[in-house]
Amino acid sequence: MKLNNLKPAAGSLGREKRIGRGEGSGHGGTSTRGHKGAQSRSGYSRKNGFEGGQMPIQRRLPKFGFRNPNRVEYKAINLSTLQALSEKMGVDTINIDTLLEAGFVSKNDKVKILANGELTSKLNVTANAFSKTAKTQIEEKGGSVTVI
Repeated sequence: MKLNNLKPAAGSLGREKRIGRGEGSGHGGTSTRGHKGAQSRSGYSRKNGFEGGQMPIQRRLPKFGFRNPNRVEYKAINLSTLQALSEKMGVDTINIDTLLEAGFVSKNDKVKILANGELTSKLNVTANAFSKTAKTQIEEKGGSVTVI
């Protein structure tokens, strides 16, 4: 292959459709817009969701659902994760900075500790929220729970 052999794929370059340049061009007269109606007029722009006059889907379907604006989204971390993290890093105090450093949470995440998994060592845990079971399991092992 050389530079003088290079050419576009067959059929990829069509001629530009020159609209409104007289009857001889094949695109004169109504300039491919058809006769009358909104779409033939200059300045026409279709509204979002317009379905040609048919009742649009957002009006055909009923309203449903609710999104609570005061909902607090937590990043869930399980006790098994905390146990693995303490063994890997060799720490007995786990807070949001530790989880951030390990890559489990992002900077602005709120953390909730859940009770999935087994806790075998004493840990001092600091987080935004705890489930009841997680709190009792941590305290049973002699650890402490601090809510931010």
